[in-house]
Amino acid sequence: MVTFFHIKGITDIPELQTVFFILVLLIYLVTVGGNMTILLLICLDHRLHSPMYFFLANLSIVDLSSSTVTLHKILLIFISGNHIVSYPACIIQMYSFASILGHELLILAAMSYDRYLAICRPLHYHAIMNFKVCALLVAGCYLLGFVQVLPPIITFANFTCYITTELNHFFCDMVPLMKITCNDTSFLERMILIQGLFIVTLIPFILTFISYFFIISAILKIRSSAGKQKAFYTCSSHLTVVILLYIMLVSQYLTPKTYGSLNAKKMFSLFNTAAVPMVNPLIYSLKNRDVKSAMRRKLGL
Repeated sequence: MVTFFHIKGITDIPELQTVFFILVLLIYLVTVGGNMTILLLICLDHRLHSPMYFFLANLSIVDLSSSTVTLHKILLIFISGNHIVSYPACIIQMYSFASILGHELLILAAMSYDRYLAICRPLHYHAIMNFKVCALLVAGCYLLGFVQVLPPIITFANFTCYITTELNHFFCDMVPLMKITCNDTSFLERMILIQGLFIVTLIPFILTFISYFFIISAILKIRSSAGKQKAFYTCSSHLTVVILLYIMLVSQYLTPKTYGSLNAKKMFSLFNTAAVPMVNPLIYSLKNRDVKSAMRRKLGL
């Protein structure tokens, strides 16, 4: 039974330590700055007090949480040189990351439903998507995200045998931790497949796909090209974020075990967990007219 793990980090090459520290620090600062800017704009500008931006504010909170949970240990390792993380802290980090990922997928699914109502049922939009409904949807996303990861986390926490305490990763993720345990992981692997692939990923994907099927069908029925462009513009930012996130998830978790080295997968995991929360606010600020207008008003431009 181990009481701690030794986080190996991103690289063992001394010449690259400073480069990776600066890169991770810059990514984290841009992520915090971008998401905090989105949050402040939504809170301060009354024109952004709508269901769409209520969901976007919660997406920014999730992205901030995701970056902080995964990147803080890398920065601490670079600064202090301490690679040790206690067993309880490792379990908490693993649970936090898994639940936050569920939050993001579910909130994106709720945002797709909001876009469906705005485009396909515009006359009933404000009656259906009121503040109470929005609050219940977001609360349900958070609650389901926290609950759905409990079975595999509890199962893993009961493992008592490990080959080594050295974890070849930059944070406590379940997949690399399963590689160093000498317990039988077959039941946990089946649970992760059912819970992770079908419940956490597939259900939000199906809900998002259904919403966009009706959205695209409604857009194609619009006769004027200007009307089509305006309708597509209202959901283009969200669609870009959805496509980016699902591509990252498929590439990281659904590739064969024999494909690529562990170090290569670790680098891709760094890109996934660090870059996606950073890119999301950039996509919404660059592609969304309302956010750009609110930014110009607050800056007095």
